[in-house]
Amino acid sequence: MDFRTACEEVQVLRNAGEEVTLTVSFLKRAPAFLKLPLNEDCACAPSDQSSGTSSPLCDSGLHLNYHPNNTDTLSCSSWPTSPGLRWEKRWCDLRLIPLLHSRFSQYVPGTDLSRQNAFQVIAVDGVCSGIIQCLSAEDCVDWLQAIATNISNLTKHNIKKINRNFPVNQQIVYMGWCEAREQDPLQDRVYSPTFLALRGSCLYKFLAPPVTTWDWTRAEKTFSVYEIMCKILKDSDLLDRRKHCFTVQSESGEDLYFSVELESDLTQWERAFQTATFLEVERIQCKTYACVLESHLMGLTIDFSTGFICFDAATKVMCSGQL
Repeated sequence: MDFRTACEEVQVLRNAGEEVTLTVSFLKRAPAFLKLPLNEDCACAPSDQSSGTSSPLCDSGLHLNYHPNNTDTLSCSSWPTSPGLRWEKRWCDLRLIPLLHSRFSQYVPGTDLSRQNAFQVIAVDGVCSGIIQCLSAEDCVDWLQAIATNISNLTKHNIKKINRNFPVNQQIVYMGWCEAREQDPLQDRVYSPTFLALRGSCLYKFLAPPVTTWDWTRAEKTFSVYEIMCKILKDSDLLDRRKHCFTVQSESGEDLYFSVELESDLTQWERAFQTATFLEVERIQCKTYACVLESHLMGLTIDFSTGFICFDAATKVMCSGQL
């Protein structure tokens, strides 16, 4: 009822005389959602694409809308008598989590303890979905696979845009989240989130996804892809109850242990690492390393076209020829 209508009704009552007969339509139970906004746009929806929560007024997602051409009716004791009114249920955002660079996990944070048919999604800005409990293991797997597919597609699209600004030998092959196992077993958190990226000749280990060009210079660790070894672990090689794990061994002998959520994530990582290694080996073709042979300083050249060459570092005399 707007202000004009209210004034008109007051005037009618004033002019009605000494006796007035009113007919009242009574609704036994007025649902709480009748008090919600009736406009088409939900007032509690976030105004941008950032993570956030909405007003609890929209929790029910139910609205009463008027449609002049609508003739549908429902069997409900509290259904309005007007044929132009109908109940309408609409989805309202309670929490909005952008999937680009987000991560998800079935595990209790920092542990190898997996939740039963439950998971959580964490946005890049740290906002968490809370624990999402599924009715069955099949439903949980379907949700995880669907979320993983969307994240993967968004990441691939983002990589294509970023690669436009990088030369051919600095192209990004892979970016994604995993969990790194701490080498100190006495720490409370055995696992911590780690963002890995394969770009050009290097494997980058970040605490957060790189956004600017400057971020690529601030990686926690950097390794040359042709000087490290990646191993996909079998069940017998796993250190705890986490599945889908792999290790990266650096040229210094350091072993890094990583865990991903799904088998498809592990397959994607393995394929990306092989691709990055192949592209870099094809690009450099030849690499020389210093070494020691029988107390003599030597040079070892690895030529991916002709083979191995070992020579005296001082005289450059080849000592073993080509293999």
